[in-house]
Amino acid sequence: MDSHVLQEYLDDHSFPIVVKKKKTYLTYEGLQDRYAYILKSGTIKTSVISPDGREFNLRYINSLEIVSLLRDEYSQFIDAPFNIRIESEQAELYQIDRVQFWKDINQSKELQMYVKDYYRVRLMYSMKKMQQMLMNGKFGAVCTQIYELYDTFGVQIEDGLLIDFVVTNEEIAHFCGITSASSVNRMMQQLKDLGAIKIQDRKIVITDLEILKDNIIL
Repeated sequence: MDSHVLQEYLDDHSFPIVVKKKKTYLTYEGLQDRYAYILKSGTIKTSVISPDGREFNLRYINSLEIVSLLRDEYSQFIDAPFNIRIESEQAELYQIDRVQFWKDINQSKELQMYVKDYYRVRLMYSMKKMQQMLMNGKFGAVCTQIYELYDTFGVQIEDGLLIDFVVTNEEIAHFCGITSASSVNRMMQQLKDLGAIKIQDRKIVITDLEILKDNIIL
């Protein structure tokens, strides 16, 4: 998404900035909050909790983006739709009164177009994620998640494509709806044996992207 309109809006205002440390939470699912948040720097993770208490990861965010849904325009307080946890050493987020944010959006055609695009992209992402989860099976889901990590954190290096962020097998399991990290361990070993990936300084290096793609229904 082209975020220059959002950046210009932020530059024109003096919104307070919230600074959070690694592994702390900005919001919890169901907790009432009166603010909208926009990521300024760092990496965060969104997740939800299933009725039986299991955590299901939604996505990592590491660029300028609205990270809390806006819901309706008039309610001062809303229930947070998901957990937001800090995954980098620290993260900075703009904190904006959500009712005022909506007023500003309604007064700016550029902001309106940005927010419409934001929801369109998020909807398409959610639909694609659901399709991949339903159609790929567990092994395909792991391959899909590694590919998504490459999209978010991928850096070209001499040996392949480095996912420049430490992601544990347990976290991958939570992204894929797999209850046991040991299952992911086996699938990661299978990908190593196939020559698709290797581990370097606790980070995943994709050595053959085509093998991942062959196991994904995109």
